Amino acid sequence: MTFILGLSIYCVGALMFWPAAVYRSFGGFCGAMFIVGSGLSTLEASANPYIAVCGPPKWAEFRLELSQSFQAVGSVVAPVLASFVIFKNVGEDGRSLSSVQYVYLGIAAFVAILAVIFYFAPIPEITDSDMADQAEMMTDATGYVDKPLKKQYTLFWGVAAQFCYVGAQCAIASFFINYFTQAHPNLSVTEAHQKGANFYAIAQALFAIGRFSAAGLMYVGLRPRWVLLTYQSLIMVFLAAAIGVNTGTATTPNWGGLSLLMIVLFFESCIFPIIFAISLRGLGRHTKRGASFLVASVSGGAVVPVILGNVADRIGTRHAMVVPLAFFVIAWSFPIYLNICKGKELDGYSDSKVGTSEQGTVDFDSIVAGKDVEAGRFEHKA
Repeated sequence: MTFILGLSIYCVGALMFWPAAVYRSFGGFCGAMFIVGSGLSTLEASANPYIAVCGPPKWAEFRLELSQSFQAVGSVVAPVLASFVIFKNVGEDGRSLSSVQYVYLGIAAFVAILAVIFYFAPIPEITDSDMADQAEMMTDATGYVDKPLKKQYTLFWGVAAQFCYVGAQCAIASFFINYFTQAHPNLSVTEAHQKGANFYAIAQALFAIGRFSAAGLMYVGLRPRWVLLTYQSLIMVFLAAAIGVNTGTATTPNWGGLSLLMIVLFFESCIFPIIFAISLRGLGRHTKRGASFLVASVSGGAVVPVILGNVADRIGTRHAMVVPLAFFVIAWSFPIYLNICKGKELDGYSDSKVGTSEQGTVDFDSIVAGKDVEAGRFEHKA
């Protein structure tokens, strides 16, 4: 039902773009965007944990990484469609919004149809007890113990790491074109913004490729905690290099720094899904609430770009990238903690045969019936 709720909120927000466009109300657009964002956050709060827990536990990180890889493809395609299709006929002054109105009307119709499909689709509901049962089935391998939410320290560390990571990622994405403009003193501001948008599209493509690469590494057997540590370490290496390297002059572009910054987006790619999935490990009945905390942690994207912008106004965009670097360092503490303190437990999940063909099909009705028989025998003997 949460899927349907999220899609319904999204549909309402998309429909609100029509009157906002008719009255050319900026406040109306902002309100509609807020409602759309609320619907998407509701969807993410339900879809991510569903993907993580609906299937063999050993593949949770891989499933979420692969699904988010296709989302990354959408982030490459969407700006291209917006530039060359959706906003193509708005006019030089941006007053002709009729094409935009119909686009959002089409989105609302599509989302409404999707909500109806989800309503009739035989998708199993995952309850807190189901998640607790799944965690208990791996107790021998993982040492799972049911603890109150306030003692789920790995979750809270993961939330903090996710806050810092998302904030740093959004900061780099928001100021990529500013970095490009500063790196190209030979171009006018308008030309630099236009070409910078094209290079940012390439960087987003690298982001999508990075997610597929991480999913592939996990599929062939590399531990998710190793992938997380490796990619986060390389983020800091290349970002520090992008800050320090300047191959340009007062009249020539800094291609070296720009190339290094684009590589940063490649290694940023897999961090969110892996932190999300690993932070949910061992939560049992608290999984849904933990997922809502992790979704809320993306609010870091509203904090770090503001800090970066203020610093960039004083020292320039290239040197101001030390701000996201500092937040990446904080987020880096999470994979270090996982590999030093939680490695055995996480490997227990990765090596688990629960839900796989090697374990066989789990018939919960048979398990319950067997327990009833055992209880009857015990009472008979007593």
